[in-house]
Amino acid sequence: MAAARGLSLMAVALRVVTPWARGRLLAASRGPQARREASSSSSEAGEGQIHLTDSCVQRLLEITEGSEFLRLEVEGGGCSGFQYKFSLDTVINPDDRVFEQGGARVVVDSDSLAFVKGAQVDFSQELIRSSFQVLNNPQAQQGCSCGSSFSVKL
Repeated sequence: MAAARGLSLMAVALRVVTPWARGRLLAASRGPQARREASSSSSEAGEGQIHLTDSCVQRLLEITEGSEFLRLEVEGGGCSGFQYKFSLDTVINPDDRVFEQGGARVVVDSDSLAFVKGAQVDFSQELIRSSFQVLNNPQAQQGCSCGSSFSVKL
């Protein structure tokens, strides 16, 4: 699925920060930063929900324009069998679920949702990288040290 303006980012073993239009940054890796609590403004959602942290909402409001949103996908690959993929997109497909909080939107297709339901999406800023990341994924049994790939619970 092509992302708006070709901004598709693969979560790969290397932690890569990719510059894009207007000097804004997007990355698809999970850093070692401590787990953050879910946003206090989010409603208590069920198991099939995706929770957005305050930092995720704030960053999405800064980088998205118009109808853009953050798309979260799960693909086969990576060190542990599956990997997260983040991209900016503008097209919502019939099988997509939209999670909105404070004006920020994260969209997950139904196949990927089975692998991330109940997880948190966070934005982490560190000295060497800034990235969106999936935290506290109840569907993941273990993750790789790269933080971008995971194996699922059987």
